[in-house]
Amino acid sequence: MGVTVTLVQALGSVPLMWVLLLLLLLLLFIYDISSSSHTSGPPGPRPLPLIGNLLQIDLRRPHESMMELSKKFGSVFSVHFGMKKVVVLCGYRTVKEALLTLDEAFGEREAPTILQEQTKGHGVLWSGGDSWKEMRRFALTNLRDFGMGKKASEEKIIEECQHLSVVLQQFKGEAFDMSNAITFAVSNIICSIVYGSRFNYNDPEFRGQIGRADALNHIQLSVSTQLYNLYPSLFKWLLNRRRILNISAENKKQTWSFIHHLKESLNPETCRGFVDTFLVRQKHLEDSGNTDTHFHDDNLVHMVLDLFIAGTETTGTTLRWSLLLMARYPLIQDRVQGELRSVLGGRQVQMEDRKNLPYTNAVIHEVLRFSSIIPMALPHKTSRDVTFRGHLIKKGTTVYPLLVSVLHDESEWEKPRSFHPDHFLDTDGKFTKRDAFMPFSAGRRICLGETLARMELFLFFSSLLQRFRFTPPPGVPEEELDLTPNVCFTLLPPTHKLCAVAL
Repeated sequence: MGVTVTLVQALGSVPLMWVLLLLLLLLLFIYDISSSSHTSGPPGPRPLPLIGNLLQIDLRRPHESMMELSKKFGSVFSVHFGMKKVVVLCGYRTVKEALLTLDEAFGEREAPTILQEQTKGHGVLWSGGDSWKEMRRFALTNLRDFGMGKKASEEKIIEECQHLSVVLQQFKGEAFDMSNAITFAVSNIICSIVYGSRFNYNDPEFRGQIGRADALNHIQLSVSTQLYNLYPSLFKWLLNRRRILNISAENKKQTWSFIHHLKESLNPETCRGFVDTFLVRQKHLEDSGNTDTHFHDDNLVHMVLDLFIAGTETTGTTLRWSLLLMARYPLIQDRVQGELRSVLGGRQVQMEDRKNLPYTNAVIHEVLRFSSIIPMALPHKTSRDVTFRGHLIKKGTTVYPLLVSVLHDESEWEKPRSFHPDHFLDTDGKFTKRDAFMPFSAGRRICLGETLARMELFLFFSSLLQRFRFTPPPGVPEEELDLTPNVCFTLLPPTHKLCAVAL
């Protein structure tokens, strides 16, 4: 209903010339439907002219609509976003086969229109082809060199835990919204790897960059932005499009300012972070006369932005979910803290302790599974015609692997819709891996920072639970804490306040 109203309101202000163009497009679309065979390819709901299946999709919560459609059309089905036909993959076995067994066929990226305008195919998240291959390879190698997932990162995270704990202690057990403090702490980890240094939480440039990233997260999935992605020539005048492009331009400007500062003080013999290594490689290629290279300024700026946003948003959101869930389920929090005390006593938790903290590890994995903060993987695109589970999917087709359907697959999880850490424990109470655990996606496009994210979540979560007891505000029963997610680009925990009571 909301989509219908939005379309009607939008079309009501369109000049006559555009109305006539719409009618022409409508006739062409009707002709296309009548003249094309709809028996090939995966099944799906019958599309309406021009709007496709938009009346059957909640654009504010598209993953929920996809889950409902899968009940009728199976684990591989087609749906029309406007005039664009896409394929949706549901369930663990289906997504695994596509992303792992047929990773080359399903391994390209499809960027929505608004993101094409922002990135121009640069960076690592939304790029493809040779540029993506070279930038991803370079990023993986050099991020590891600067400690991603290694002891160096562990030390940075433990140090940042101290800074975060100081902030939480300042509230002296009173209820407050911890979102900013958690986001600043998590963001500083990727900043220290990318730039070579952390930021003070009160730094205005640091706060501005995070604020703009948060704004983009909220606006990118708005209904009006999605309408622009579907009908760019008709809705390019939308206010949200201009806001997104303006915010994106400001982010690039500030990022380049950071890079320029590092460039001025660059010492090739002692690289401080990822940016330095890129600049050194870039200079080496320029000096050798190699101008046909992907190591240019646009790729550098967008890679830094990709790493900053991805390294801040997903881990910070998951950590916020973890503390909310501890307050909601105090008996689980009791058990985590009991295990931490028994194994560690009063010393600081370290990564090597994870193998001796099976319940704590299980809780962190269950937070990732239960929250499913990225319900639909970033859109993929087929690199060739592929016959998949009896259906022909043509080259260039946009494909959405529905990660929430994997993490909540009823055939893989005993209690898929409940917060149940025992999913990751065997009968002896030892931690056990689960094949259907895919919060970071899989295959060629698996999350670049998975190793770092896992380390951050374990150390931040364990360190905070060693120091604080997390409870609802006074007078609020645990069972009244809302767990209904706010849907932006990710599934955010609902706005809430918690008490961090020092132990």
